[in-house]
Amino acid sequence: MTKLLIRLFIGQHKDVQEPQVRTAYGKLSGWVGIVCNLLLCLGKFTAGILSGSVSIIADAANNLSDASSSIISLLGFKLAEKSADEEHPYGHARYEYLSGFMVAVLVIYIGLQLLKSSADKIIHPSPVVFSWVSIAVLGASILLKLWMMLFNLHVGKLIQSSALKATAADSRNDCISTFAVLAAALISHFTKLELDGWMGLLVAVFILWSSIGLTREALSPLLGKAPDAELTEQIRQRILSYEGVLGTHDLMVHDYGPNRMFASVHVEMAAENDVLESHDVIDNIERDFLRDGLNLVIHFDPIVTSDAVVNDVRHEIAQLVTSIDSCLTIHDLRMVTGPSHSNVIFDCVVPHKFRMTDAQLRTEIERVVREKHPDYNCVITMEHSFAPIPKCAERKES
Repeated sequence: MTKLLIRLFIGQHKDVQEPQVRTAYGKLSGWVGIVCNLLLCLGKFTAGILSGSVSIIADAANNLSDASSSIISLLGFKLAEKSADEEHPYGHARYEYLSGFMVAVLVIYIGLQLLKSSADKIIHPSPVVFSWVSIAVLGASILLKLWMMLFNLHVGKLIQSSALKATAADSRNDCISTFAVLAAALISHFTKLELDGWMGLLVAVFILWSSIGLTREALSPLLGKAPDAELTEQIRQRILSYEGVLGTHDLMVHDYGPNRMFASVHVEMAAENDVLESHDVIDNIERDFLRDGLNLVIHFDPIVTSDAVVNDVRHEIAQLVTSIDSCLTIHDLRMVTGPSHSNVIFDCVVPHKFRMTDAQLRTEIERVVREKHPDYNCVITMEHSFAPIPKCAERKES
């Protein structure tokens, strides 16, 4: 069914990297959600009124909110496809993230309303009329929501959409909550235990709990989420593959929506090389990344490679700093020598929430360096990376 819908409504459906195709996938998901959820809301509301079940009526209201969520997602994809303009030169793709956040807020609101109605049913219980029609409606709802979960999960992974992945998670939650309502109806019928209000309460708590994760995931890119460690390592390794590149640091990746990323980075190259040749290499790197969809701006850092003393000091201090913590790295080291002492100037990249303060770390670096070179005076600039530090990322994964 999923593949049939994709073939029917999306032209060039295999070109998922094309903005128009990606938007078409998002719109299809929105319309599927609107139609399916409205049908479920109508069926459950009718069954709830006939049986007098607050949990079934609450489940119907949940489906109505899901239909509203699908409308918001549809609108988000529509707005996200707008071209860049003078006021928004980076485009409008973040509308998709904003729509995901609005969906999460709506889920919280529905959870709170369900919590209120369920508590009222527990305090003021009323009998629930058992109906096999209601049971059939709930069973069909579970099957349809299960398909919607798989549909949105498939499309969400295909176009790398956090909004559709959140919609898939919401459909999964609906499967669980509807199953709970169905179980309550059957148990109440066969045991005469009035579980309607209590089951509604459990469903409300579950919806509120899951909505916390949805809200966090939706807010994260809007607040400036750190780029994926795998992506930053791919960028780093690709830059290092170009001839003449000695190192790279200070990578920043800015996410302005799906497939709308901008980045800047410092690239180290030999100071002795011809400046025009180095600039030509940098131009080629930027052009190659732009061809693959990443707008990359490179700052050229000239590194003196002909001075053997500076090279040895750079290597030695890098090892000393790493001995303090394997996550620490240095760059842009240079020396100013004098008759009584030498200033060793460099930047040190520190992970966020490091076990030492910047002042403590600076003191510790000065100590380990002076133990070996009493005449070295360290002039250190502390930096906090805007992208995952490779060594730290590896250590966290292990």
